[in-house]
Amino acid sequence: MATYKEEHGNAILKVTTDPTNPVNGQVWYNSTSQTLKGFTANPAGSWSTANNSNTARSGLMGTGTQTAGLIYSGYNIPSAVNVANTEQYNGTSWTEVADVNNARRLGGRGGTTTAAICSAGQNPGSRSDFVELWNGSAWTETTDTNTAKRRLGSNGTSTSNLIMGGETAPGAEITETEVWNGTSWTEVADLNNARSSLAASGADSTASIIAGGYTGTAKSAASEQWNGSAWTEVADLNTARWEVVGANGTYTSTIVSGGTIPAKQTVTESWNGSTWTEVADLNTARSDHASGGSSTAAFINGGEQPPGDSSTAKTEEFNSPLETTVTFTTS
Repeated sequence: MATYKEEHGNAILKVTTDPTNPVNGQVWYNSTSQTLKGFTANPAGSWSTANNSNTARSGLMGTGTQTAGLIYSGYNIPSAVNVANTEQYNGTSWTEVADVNNARRLGGRGGTTTAAICSAGQNPGSRSDFVELWNGSAWTETTDTNTAKRRLGSNGTSTSNLIMGGETAPGAEITETEVWNGTSWTEVADLNNARSSLAASGADSTASIIAGGYTGTAKSAASEQWNGSAWTEVADLNTARWEVVGANGTYTSTIVSGGTIPAKQTVTESWNGSTWTEVADLNTARSDHASGGSSTAAFINGGEQPPGDSSTAKTEEFNSPLETTVTFTTS
């Protein structure tokens, strides 16, 4: 059997205080407390259930952080009626606030609980180009997108937003990308692969990572990165899917969860800037849900869940890595 030093390259350290930045698997002896301790980190993280929102819905939009989240609009299954409700999350409970002016589903999102954007999507009978801004208490209509569409990808803030892809009619997936500067929308470089129902994540309109989606004929695993002027193909997801959702991380650090393949999924994958890695599964399989937060502290809410693909109000929170200092005992 190998010794600790042979496996880790150094002996167990004797210290008077615990190290401030231990590495995974490190062991040390604390002479002050006269205890042997070690450090463990689980990079897979975990999803935990949280309190339900007030209104069950699918195809809703979400943004913000794990402790200050916002969800808005969407629709109810099986009634297929669009809802206008907006709810705020404080990390514990959901509170209903002002409604959007134009109830829609499968639109674009971005921003915070005090400054958010809702763009395009689907009205009851048609694709929409409507855009609304949230100021923390009310929604106000502003400049429309250049193209009416639904099932688009989106990321960024209420003043620096990026929308990409989507579909203008059933089977009419597009490559179009638009940038919002707080006042107007400008068409910029197209995606390499037309798709809808994709995941997108990025801090603003200058950087984005997109993954998955539907090409019009098949689900996709393809990923692309945006540098502010062009899209570049990067490593594929491990699991091809559509109707996926990206957490509000950065273009070098994000997670995507759930989706359809064609059954609803629990699979979650983490992006580190170059590769996708499968991490902890959702507790409830779902698609077309809302999300917010980062790659290490995220929330999701709502979406379609089996059986019957009904709308849900369930909330889950993701936390990673799980880090613990362990005290060893003798027996």
